[in-house]
Amino acid sequence: MIRKFLIWFMAPLAFLPSCSEETFDPVVKLGAPPVISAPADNNSYVLEEANAAAAFDNFSWSAADFGFSAAITYTLEMDEAANNFSEPVTLGVTNNLELLGTTVEKVNSILLARELPGGAPVQLQIRVKAKVSSDVEELISEPRNMTVTPYESVVEYPKLQVPGSYQSWDPSNPTTVINSLKSDNKYEGYLFFSNDNTEYKFTQGYSWAVNWGDDGADGTLDPGGANIVAPVAGMYRLNVDLNTLTYTSVATNWGLIGSATPNGWDSDIDMIYDSATGYLSITTDLVAGEIKFRANDDWAINLGDDGPNGKLEYGGANIAIASAGNYTIELILNEPKYTYRITKN
Repeated sequence: MIRKFLIWFMAPLAFLPSCSEETFDPVVKLGAPPVISAPADNNSYVLEEANAAAAFDNFSWSAADFGFSAAITYTLEMDEAANNFSEPVTLGVTNNLELLGTTVEKVNSILLARELPGGAPVQLQIRVKAKVSSDVEELISEPRNMTVTPYESVVEYPKLQVPGSYQSWDPSNPTTVINSLKSDNKYEGYLFFSNDNTEYKFTQGYSWAVNWGDDGADGTLDPGGANIVAPVAGMYRLNVDLNTLTYTSVATNWGLIGSATPNGWDSDIDMIYDSATGYLSITTDLVAGEIKFRANDDWAINLGDDGPNGKLEYGGANIAIASAGNYTIELILNEPKYTYRITKN
């Protein structure tokens, strides 16, 4: 009798939930986005080269409310007012409620990099994006408007250093870098590796203090990670996105193609790398017509000139050759903005 009673009493206990297995996730209840408190709306700035190293202005904002306590990353962005933040540049990333250290020179370079003329006022907007996790929606402030007049200057693009076995592992080498034309933490450039199985890494600044490699050879960057290997000698197109810590590395063999070339549009003629100049070049007979540059005997990577202004764009317009003759064509990919040179011999 006692045994039956114990079985009856204990059976319901088997259906009680275990307290040790309960977990409680933070409650995400999106509240107020950050509100920019400085600078004031509709401020005007006239930038001067004499003040290049000075602070542009103070940027500050209120805390975003995600409904729970967490470390929040704030990104301050700037764009032309007419763009509605379709092509923003990042002025800085911080966990604080202010951003210090943005200089007049940095803002000026951002504007000139967009080929905006010095001496002419530009209508801009800034905003702050708050983020706690890739799984949680960002909170974005209302924009602030400003008018900025840049000065003429040589553009200094943000750079990412690429030390490796091909240049004695020297992060202070100013020529082995890739550039961020939009100051958006996305970098691109072409580097020539003269040997098979060249190893390299990426560093931010001319030292090893901040560096990335790839531990899994999977295209994901790891702080202090393993050396990246370029298996075959040649010119590589390197793209790095520090926002997502990813990169791509594509070997490129460049050629000249078009109605002005001996092969027409059917196939290209190979260009040769010149280690003295860092250019790719070819000397050949051309007829009146058009040319373009393309990589790997394919149209996936090709360059033309939309200007025509001597500057190259991916997928750009055909380049005109006015008359027949013997020409030397140079493709210049070791500068932040890719260019070319056509010389009639």
